[in-house]
Amino acid sequence: MKEKLIDLFEYTHHFNHEMIKIISENSSKIDEKTISLINHTLNAQQIWNSRILGEKSFEVWQINPFENLKEINHQNFKKSIQIVENSDLDQKIEYQNSRGTKFENTIFEMLFQAINHSTYHRGQINSLLKQSGIDPLLTDYIFYKR
Repeated sequence: MKEKLIDLFEYTHHFNHEMIKIISENSSKIDEKTISLINHTLNAQQIWNSRILGEKSFEVWQINPFENLKEINHQNFKKSIQIVENSDLDQKIEYQNSRGTKFENTIFEMLFQAINHSTYHRGQINSLLKQSGIDPLLTDYIFYKR
């Protein structure tokens, strides 16, 4: 199970990087919604990692300096891998969402949420890229594995 999660985080890291790259290469055509979504995608993974590790987290919709996005993506990847390698994935963690509501989930569930959430928002970003006349990225997992 841990190897499969690591593979999924490698996939997530790779296509987050590619999204940052295509946004950077087409910055004159990119709207605020696209910038907001790529930030939100990275922020959410950082937030889930922080909940598991008991660290301070980003705000859900904070806008980071664009030049920091590659490093944020890389740090998210490193922390996610560290969590996978050093944690009991069945351990339950209590946390609060951004509205202060308390929840409890396993580390596996929290990590899978981070992966799934990233995939969802990359799809939204691809739609926005297409609307802006930019060829969307083929980010399906199967393309990554080919």
